[in-house]
Amino acid sequence: MSVTELRPAERSSNLPFGEERMQLAASFRWTARLGMHEAVANHYSLAVNDDGTQFLINPQHSHFSLIKASELLVVDANDPETLNRPDAPDPTAWGLHGALHRNCPHARCAMHVHSIHATVLATLDDPELPPIDQNTASFFNRVVIDSGYDGLAFEEEAERVCSQLTDPSKQVLLMGNHGVMVTGKDVADTFMRLYYFERSAETYIKALWTGKKLARLSDEVAEKTASQTEDISDAAEKFLSAIMTMLDRDGEDYRL
Repeated sequence: MSVTELRPAERSSNLPFGEERMQLAASFRWTARLGMHEAVANHYSLAVNDDGTQFLINPQHSHFSLIKASELLVVDANDPETLNRPDAPDPTAWGLHGALHRNCPHARCAMHVHSIHATVLATLDDPELPPIDQNTASFFNRVVIDSGYDGLAFEEEAERVCSQLTDPSKQVLLMGNHGVMVTGKDVADTFMRLYYFERSAETYIKALWTGKKLARLSDEVAEKTASQTEDISDAAEKFLSAIMTMLDRDGEDYRL
């Protein structure tokens, strides 16, 4: 049986990092379903070696809804010739994710989007996400805010931005006037954090629309809620598993 004749799961399993590829491809597809993508921009990465410097990343100018497991690139954060490859990733993707995986080995997975509500939050003069409900409270004291936007995230700007994620307790970088970068230990952990951050930003923005005074939780309750959320061990894996099941049900070819 040739490679092209193999069933989807068999084809993917014949590639290096087959399961990781399928999980990352599924996260791209679901991001598109949620409308959190932007044209053929934005990018996700996943470290695949022990020190985190080699990573999977989406190919340049590929729509999230079409990305397949086999199309994901493997690049090395320490390879200065990466952008000279015939299949070179987007320069800003290389800038951000290369810088991240060189300097933040704890951040195994990284997801950068310009999703609407997170980006709206990033445009506010005060972009803090206050704890006004259970979801927003789960991010209490766990978000870094970058207010120094200085153009597209080519290598110099990317190094500056990603230097703010060296603290493992901070896994969300709200990129002022830009978007959001979310990190985590694997695809499931990172995608769930991205999903809830966007939902939290949406709740806050819509609460502001009412023009009424917001009922902010105390710092003590917010920290308690955030800690309790972190103690829920298997929700992210269950969420990603459900996403992959739904994609399979709908005949999506992300596993190829």
